[in-house]
Order: sequence, then structure tokens, then C-alpha cells
Amino acid sequence: MEIRAAAIRGIDRLIDDLGGDGAGLLAEFGVSPGDLDSDHGLLPAVTAGRILRRATKKLDCPDLGLRLAAYQDMSMLGPLALAVGNCDTVGEGLDCASRFLFVHNQGIRLSRAEDPERYAGVGAVEYRMLHPDTPYEPQTIDAGLGLLHRNLITMSGGYELLGVYMPHPPLTDESVYTEFFGAPVRFNTGRALLRVPAKLFVQPMSTPVNPELRRMVVEYLEAHYTDPRDSVTTTVRSAVGRALGTVPARIDLVAAWLHIHPRTLQRRLAQEGTSFQAILDDVRKNAAHRLLTGTDMPFSQVASLVELAGQAALTRAARRWFGRTPTQVRRDAKRIPLSPRVGQS
Repeated sequence: MEIRAAAIRGIDRLIDDLGGDGAGLLAEFGVSPGDLDSDHGLLPAVTAGRILRRATKKLDCPDLGLRLAAYQDMSMLGPLALAVGNCDTVGEGLDCASRFLFVHNQGIRLSRAEDPERYAGVGAVEYRMLHPDTPYEPQTIDAGLGLLHRNLITMSGGYELLGVYMPHPPLTDESVYTEFFGAPVRFNTGRALLRVPAKLFVQPMSTPVNPELRRMVVEYLEAHYTDPRDSVTTTVRSAVGRALGTVPARIDLVAAWLHIHPRTLQRRLAQEGTSFQAILDDVRKNAAHRLLTGTDMPFSQVASLVELAGQAALTRAARRWFGRTPTQVRRDAKRIPLSPRVGQS
């Protein structure tokens, strides 16, 4: 899956400021600074994550994602920034971003959400990874949620952030996160979101808006881009990914969520050249790889989270998926693999 190279815009300058060689590090992955400065440059999502991981290790900078967010602003969204910035309210701007964010990055989505702590007058903005084929990279989450916070400040002219949920453990001292966000941060929550006053959603944009410009940009985006989430396969993969480890990932449950009959769902998947079982197996494979390479979680717990019947079943599945045992997969992940060049998947 390819994303806009602008997603990591500024990483070369950040690396330079930290005493490294930004252009040189990008070149290791077949990327140039010009690719990042273009609104049209693309690179594989996996490469973007590997660049952040490589820079983090080489510079010994565990808060690299947060630092990158401080180098970026809404302009990295290209034409979408014009549409979002010319909405009447912050909530409408978020809805616009949610609708068209696939133009910038097909693997993530923004959405309004209920406050996970269920306080009256409090809402949330959730940052969600959609594509199970994209390896989980904590620095990417830090950068994305950090940039969302900065963009909300720009859109509102300043707002009260009530709390932050991070899906992973802190990558550096927790005080670094608290200082960046200016609010309490909870870790290992399984979700990436900002808790905000519900009134933020109806707050007018902080700068004058041009409804006609917004209309023109939205019409352009509608005419030139198709949301890949319209694919039944992509929708089912997302649903299975959310279900895995929380509720049984069964076709009847997923079909009920999508408001269609299970046989109809299976038929539509067949028309797209796949099946529910194939999707479930692939999502399990990617989830297992993420948990094996990105955490020190016991193998029995990994098996449970991907709905396999114990460690022995995980070992058999890992041999089928990766040609290696779970121990070997975890050990090999400590070495940074060679990355595909720009334009490759």
C-alpha cells in the first residue's frame, strides 16, 4: 500500500537538526527530500515506517515521532488541507478529513468518538489504523496523533485537551508525552485518541473560511479519487481486525455489523477473488507478526489475541505463514531488514 510521501515531510530536516544526515538516511531507502516536499510523491507505507524506525535507532531518539509532528502542519495534506481549513466548524473539518483522508493515506482514518471514560460534555477524536497489511509502527502513531493535536490547535485557535490515549507503551519518559500534549497521557489502551470537550466540534474555525473554495476542492476530490474502503474486502478486513482478540471473528457477526446476509457477504467477497476465511487467516497472520515483532508478549497471549488455540497452534501457524517458529520471528525482528525502494511494494 502506497501513501503520500508528504506523510513524513520534514524527517530529513529533523534528522539533520539531531546531528544526522537526513538526505543520506532517506537515500538508504531510495527516497529523496524532493519526494517528501511534493504533494504528489508516493512511497510504500512500510517504507515510511522503516525510515522512522531506522532514524530512531540511528539517532537514539525515542521521541522521534513527537518531534516529527512538531515539524509538520496541515499543509502536508495538500489539497485536502484547503477543504478542511475552509469548513465552518472544527467538527465539520474533522468530518471532511475523515471522508477524504484516504487521498493522503489509505491506512488511517480520523473519526469523532464517544469519550472512553464516559464523562458528560466530553468527546474524542480517534486516530485509527485501517489496513492490516501495514506493520504496526509506534513512532508513526506518535507522529500521527501529535500532528492531529497540532492541527486541532490551528483549526480552533487553541483548545483544551483533556487527555490522550496511546495504544502502546511509552517510547520515552512519560513526561515527554505530557509536556508535548499538555495533558495526561494513558498508555497501553489499545486505542489512539484525544479526549476533548464536546463543544469543540461546534466551535467555528479560527480563521475566515471560503465556502466556494471548499466546494471546488471537494468536487475535485470526489471526481479524481475513489475511496478504497468502498471495497467489500477492505471493509471486511477492517471489521475482522477490530474483532480479533475482542469478540469471535465470525462471518455471521461481521455480516450483521455490515447489515447484509452472510451468504451475500460471502458471494461479494468471491466476486472480489477472496473469501472470509482467507481474510481472517491473513488478518491473523499480520496481527501475529505485529505482536511477535513489536512486543515481548508471551506466546500464549499472542495466540489468544489472534484466536488460536494455544502456543502449539501459534507455532504451527507461524511455520505456515512465515516458515519460522514464533521464537525465530521475534529474534529476526531485532535486525532491520532491507527496505523496498520508492515505487516498490
